[in-house]
Amino acid sequence: MEPAVARLERPGPVRYRGGMRLDAEEYQRRAAACLERVARWLEGFDPDDVDYATGDGKLEIEFPDGVRFVLNRQGAARQMWLAAVDRAWHYDWDAGGATWVCDRDGHDLYANLAEVVGRRLGRPLPAP
Repeated sequence: MEPAVARLERPGPVRYRGGMRLDAEEYQRRAAACLERVARWLEGFDPDDVDYATGDGKLEIEFPDGVRFVLNRQGAARQMWLAAVDRAWHYDWDAGGATWVCDRDGHDLYANLAEVVGRRLGRPLPAP
C-alpha cells in the first residue's frame, strides 16, 4: 500500500460580503482608487484644520494637535486598513455594493472615515 500524499491545491476564490476576493491586479487598482478618492475629498478642507500626505499605498491625515489617522492598503490581505485615534478597522472589497466594507460588521469605509474625521473636527461631514 502506498503512503498517502498530501496534495496542495490552490484554493478557489474566497467569498466576501457580496463579492469575490480580488486578484492582485484588481486589488491594486481598487486600493489606488480608494486612496485617490479620499485624497480628493481632503483637498476641500482648510489645511489649518486637516492636512494629509500620500505615498507608497498610504494616506496620512494630520490634525493641528499632531494626531494622525492612517488609511493604507494591506496587499497580503487584499484589504484597506484605517487607524484613527485608538481604533482600527479592516475593509474588504464588496463588489455588490462597489465599496470597501468592514470585515467585522459590514459598515462602509467612506462613511466611517467621514464620521471619525467629523468627530475630530466637531462637525458632521459628507462621505468622500
